[in-house]
Amino acid sequence: MTDLRIENLNVFAEEAIITPDALKQLYPLTDETTKTILDGQNTVKRILHKKDQRLLVVVGPCSIHDIEAAKEYARKLKKLADEVSDTLYLVMRVYFEKPRTTVGWQGLMNDPYLDGSCQVEDGLKMARELLLYIAEIGLPAAGEALDIVTPQYIQDMFSWTAIGARTTESQSHRNMASGLSSVVGFKNGTKGSIDIAINARESVAAPHNFVSINPEGKVAVVKTKGNPNSHIILRGGKEPNYSAQHVAEYEAELKKAGLEPRIMIDCSHANSGKKAENQGAVLNDITQQIKNGNQSIMGVMIESNLNFGNQKLTEDTGKLDYGVSITDECIGWDETERLLNELRIKLKS
Repeated sequence: MTDLRIENLNVFAEEAIITPDALKQLYPLTDETTKTILDGQNTVKRILHKKDQRLLVVVGPCSIHDIEAAKEYARKLKKLADEVSDTLYLVMRVYFEKPRTTVGWQGLMNDPYLDGSCQVEDGLKMARELLLYIAEIGLPAAGEALDIVTPQYIQDMFSWTAIGARTTESQSHRNMASGLSSVVGFKNGTKGSIDIAINARESVAAPHNFVSINPEGKVAVVKTKGNPNSHIILRGGKEPNYSAQHVAEYEAELKKAGLEPRIMIDCSHANSGKKAENQGAVLNDITQQIKNGNQSIMGVMIESNLNFGNQKLTEDTGKLDYGVSITDECIGWDETERLLNELRIKLKS
């Protein structure tokens, strides 16, 4: 029995929600959607281990806040993915959770109606329904595992997973990532430290035991075998860290740690100075490094939406511009298409 004199002093409510199994029964995978996800997971693993020479491109909105806009973006990206598939492997960035340095909107799964009501169960349903749609059209999806419980609800639908700059050092996230079926990318720290990402790669490859929930929603001890499929993500810190000099330094550090140099470079965040228009210049620099013979860069990440820029989330959500990010700035679709077509041509030549 809870003694309210000493326990839950700052908690005013506890609301039970749908179990992972029940959500999956509401939005079940089909043979077709399972094939999309499995093919995506296997292709990313082949790219990671250099059995597929294509460049992995994780591209899409900074965060998902409008389901219909996300579906439109997915349709456009699927068409482009087919056109560039001989050189690039496109995976849609579908991020439902947003880490916050202090406070703010924490993503569609936490607050799907953008009004502070935090209807988490509705958010989980909306997230899974969108991921099903994306898989149905044959496009693999990428997500960030921020909460350590919600992956039980949707993680089966991702072909690639990120652990963010604020959580790469977290033992709980390393434990969780050691049990994921997808390739996992660990970002360097917010101040630029690469050590935590290297340590995370070593940790995630090992078996772990930790407390979480099982598919029935019961508290359980999860025992993992370890995940051998991981890489680091360079996202900048106090300064950008995508240059050839930075990459060479990190290759040496990874080899010193006994790890295969596997590097994805984020064209956004600190590498672009948080300015979407700078992502193209970052991508051009990365492209030249690959053209010059770099073998460790296996992927890039681009923040892209239907329309350029970002906008503030206000109480009147009906006035939000369609297809414009409410978190970080993104490049628009026309520039996305141009940059990826140019990237394909440059890498083929």
